[in-house]
Amino acid sequence: MNTKLTPDEAAAKEERRALWRANTERQRLASEKAEAAKAVQAAAREAALARAAAAAAAAAKSLESQVGKPVERAQIHTRHWGLLLAFIVITVLPSATTFWYMQTRAADQYASTLGFTVRSDETTTAADLLGGLGQTLGGGSTGHDTDILYEFILSQEIIRRIDNKLDLDAIFSIRADQDPILSYQSGGAIEDLEDYWKRMVRVSYDNSSGLVKLRVLAFTPEDATAIATEIYDESSEMINLLSQSAREDSTQYAEEGLKNAIERLKSARDALTIFRLKNQMVDPNADIQAQMGLLTTLQTQLASALIEYDLIATNSNSNDPRVVQALRQIEVIEARILKERQKFGAGGGSEGGIEFASTISEFERLTVDREFAETSYAASLQALDGARADANRKSRYLAAYVQPTVAEKSQFPQRNLIFTVITAFAFLIWAILSLVYYALRDRS
Repeated sequence: MNTKLTPDEAAAKEERRALWRANTERQRLASEKAEAAKAVQAAAREAALARAAAAAAAAAKSLESQVGKPVERAQIHTRHWGLLLAFIVITVLPSATTFWYMQTRAADQYASTLGFTVRSDETTTAADLLGGLGQTLGGGSTGHDTDILYEFILSQEIIRRIDNKLDLDAIFSIRADQDPILSYQSGGAIEDLEDYWKRMVRVSYDNSSGLVKLRVLAFTPEDATAIATEIYDESSEMINLLSQSAREDSTQYAEEGLKNAIERLKSARDALTIFRLKNQMVDPNADIQAQMGLLTTLQTQLASALIEYDLIATNSNSNDPRVVQALRQIEVIEARILKERQKFGAGGGSEGGIEFASTISEFERLTVDREFAETSYAASLQALDGARADANRKSRYLAAYVQPTVAEKSQFPQRNLIFTVITAFAFLIWAILSLVYYALRDRS
């Protein structure tokens, strides 16, 4: 049985149906829009893939046009065989030859070590403090002596001396048949022996401490020790010669000064002797004192005569013989005083007389010259004694802190080191030549 709806219920029902239809329509539109978006995205992807494929095809076509043909497999060419041959000739053969020679032909060498330093007997005094400080800052003369010894040990002079004693030609060429490369070839000039000497004798010198250390090589331990001993002896002799030369230099000027002082003193004394013989007086001062004493006596006698004359003249007339005698006595005394005073002036009062003023002046000059010559002689003699004492005090000698050693086994030549060095240099030369070859090939 159908129920009849009211108008309100019918309107509500119709409204719900309208809402459902609207929602259904919106869902349909949204679904269609999503499908359209997916379609657009798929089309875009297909377009991108198409463009990428076209670009790859164009690149492949361009590469094919540039290369022209596909890359071939690497092959060995003539240049590669040349490099291999060069490696064998430059590196392998020298290394193998060196190894063979070091192991089969190289003769054993023995080392003798020697160490010494230059010492001085010089003692420090208060007067030498400043000079000692200067030697400390400047290295001192012993440092110069050590430099001289360093050059002397490597010079032809010591080689010639030791060769005359030990026959270095025979010592260094004893293994020449077995080891012609590292041995000395007998019969060479002194320059050749000097070059080989510098190979067998190594000198190390510490400038700060003044220590000298030598390493002497020979083909027997006895020969190495003998050469080291002779080097020490010759160096000792050289340092003694240097000390002697220093002593002679330090005393030479003092001896020359003493000779000059002796000649000056002799000349001064001869001049004084000639003066005394010429003037017939030993000491003019004594003669002057005697002359002054005479004048004093005459002055006293003149005063007495004047007093006596005054007494006589008071009690007598002018014709009294006593007055005349008194006047005559006064005149005689005054004349004598005048003559004696004239001896101090020019001419000495008469021809051939003595001029005491000039005589005293000359005597004083000669006396001063003699005293100066005596003082100079004493100073020169003292300087000579001081120079000799200082020279003896500063004598130098060699002090060995390592006596020449005797080797018990051979440590030279250093076979492994020589082989490694030659191999490394040979390989380096081959590598450089290879790089140069490829650089020139790329340029051409």
